[in-house]
Order: sequence, then C-alpha cells, then structure tokens
Amino acid sequence: MDASICCPGLPDGLSLIREENGLTLTDGKLKMTGDLVKMIPRIKRGIVGTELLVRAARLKDMSGSPTLIDATAGMGEDSLLLAAAGFNVVLCEYNPVIAALLRDSLDRASLVPELSGIIGRMSVHEGDSIEYMRNFRSSGDSSSLVVYLDPMFPERTKNAMIKKKFQLLQQLELPCSNESDLLDAAICAQPHKIVIKRPLKGPLLAGARPSYSVSGKAIRFDCIVLNQQSPSSGS
Repeated sequence: MDASICCPGLPDGLSLIREENGLTLTDGKLKMTGDLVKMIPRIKRGIVGTELLVRAARLKDMSGSPTLIDATAGMGEDSLLLAAAGFNVVLCEYNPVIAALLRDSLDRASLVPELSGIIGRMSVHEGDSIEYMRNFRSSGDSSSLVVYLDPMFPERTKNAMIKKKFQLLQQLELPCSNESDLLDAAICAQPHKIVIKRPLKGPLLAGARPSYSVSGKAIRFDCIVLNQQSPSSGS
C-alpha cells in the first residue's frame, strides 16, 4: 500500500508517496520517481566519454578521482555521468523534496551491480550550494576540482510541451534568478574550471565569457578555465 511521506517545503497540491518502485512525487495526476537505472546504456565504457558534458568537464589527468561539485544537482542524472567518467561528485540540492527524491534514487541505484561502484563516488549535500561553494576548502590540489552549474532554464513561452516530470519539478524550483551570486560562489571554490550548461543559443551566465564551449544540437557547455596548471582536454 502506498504511504504518504511528510517532507518540509512540499507545496499544497503535491504529495510524496512511497510506492513499490520508490519515492514518488505526485499532484494526483502526474507522477515522478527518480530512475538512474535507465542511465546504464549511457555510462558504459567507451560511451560515457562521448557525452558532451563529460567532454566539457574532464581533465587531462583524471587519475586520483578528481572532485566535481554539481551545484544544481536536481535528479542527479548529469552527476551520474560525471561519476561514471571518474569524478567524485558532490551533489548540492537545496530543495528538501528534490533532495529526498534524489537520495531515494541513489539508494535504489546502489543496489544495481552496474551502478553500485559509481554511486559510491556520489554524495548529497542538502542545502544552499552558494554557501557551500563559498566555504569549500579542497583537501587536495585545486587543479583537480571542477564546478558544474546547470541553472534551470526559464520556461519557453513558445513551447508548451514540457516533459511531465519537469511540470512537477518546476513547482519546486524556479529558474535561476541569482546568476551572478551562483557564478561568484563557484569562483570562490577555486576550481580548475567551471562548466555551465546553457541552451545552444542562450545568453552567457551572468555575462561571463567562457574560455571555450562544447556544443551539441540543442545545448552547449561553456567552460571557464581558472587554474591553468592542469589544462583540460578540451581547452
């Protein structure tokens, strides 16, 4: 039997319920459950390295499991790709409802043999990523640190066809309104580089010009290189 879960920050009209396939967010009509298992085809050896995000984020030297801060983790799909590519990933999520869904998804994925080792390189930080990055102190060489920013894009007024799960998520998280604060905090963490996800023809985040970009058909990743001691493979 489904069981309702009490969670702070849950807006009126939305519920968290425990179903057989995991923790589920619903408004009574739409449902969303985290599912990282579907990512398995994309993380296979020889395939994950072709992902645009991985190409943008990876370092020339990936030995020693470098650290990556995903400052806008959401449901963790991008973080999974980055962990599969060899990063130790800190997933920052400030919304307690999304954080609960994320943890549940990671817990279930950790039981899958193909994912268990990768999930072991992922940890969730529930709270303000801006504060986290401003106070971050790397335990190793900052040349092996990367920060990833994926602020939610504002809804396109000409396109009403939004994926069902995002119809629910958009009731919890609004498009980024503090771009400058987010970017400044990322710089404070003193990473080798910052990777920013943008619509292909979208504006620069906070007007910051990238060192280079990796582009696909619909999106691009702007890369701002700060630490030149260990150049990335894409720079």
